[in-house]
Amino acid sequence: MSQSKKLGILLSGRGSNFEAIADAIESGRLDAEIAIVISNRADAPGLETAKRRGLNTKLIPSRGRVREEHDAEVVAALKEAQADLVCLAGYMRLLSPEFVRAFPHRILNIHPSLLPAFAGLEAQKQAVDYGAKVSGCTVHFVDEHLDHGPIVLQKTVPVLDSDDAHTLSLRILEQEHIGYAEAIQLVLSGAIEVEGRRTVRRTGKAEGK
Repeated sequence: MSQSKKLGILLSGRGSNFEAIADAIESGRLDAEIAIVISNRADAPGLETAKRRGLNTKLIPSRGRVREEHDAEVVAALKEAQADLVCLAGYMRLLSPEFVRAFPHRILNIHPSLLPAFAGLEAQKQAVDYGAKVSGCTVHFVDEHLDHGPIVLQKTVPVLDSDDAHTLSLRILEQEHIGYAEAIQLVLSGAIEVEGRRTVRRTGKAEGK
């Protein structure tokens, strides 16, 4: 029986996507283990949640530090934990090029829009204000640009006439919690490969195996 691949989780806040990943592992929907949970903020509720779950946690404060120095410490912690895949779960920092190069095509992020539409902050409000009829979430590989790397998976959510940013956010979040675990399983199983800006499914690879 092959050993489960190891995840490194980075978060800055409540970490609801981290909890969804942990729940997917516990239920057997995701074949992985969480090797370390790292936060750049001491007051991040997700860090306390990880501690309550008995997971390996580390606080690496970023405030007032040079980004490259901070990122080097995070990379060292992830490598020490032998993380196979890094998952950003509400990690409110743009990664340095050195960080990205340390884990090529091994960093995932989830964004609450159908990229490339509505990148950046307040994506749900952007969608409502623009009058979009469909939005959703995107799991993508992280590169050196904001919300830009090759797309692994997208989930769609209709934008209702009655929606505001809050109600749309809640419905998108439900799909985030489903889609992130699915995307992680795809990547860890070797079912996809990156070709330029695109990810393609490998023929003959059984998903989730």
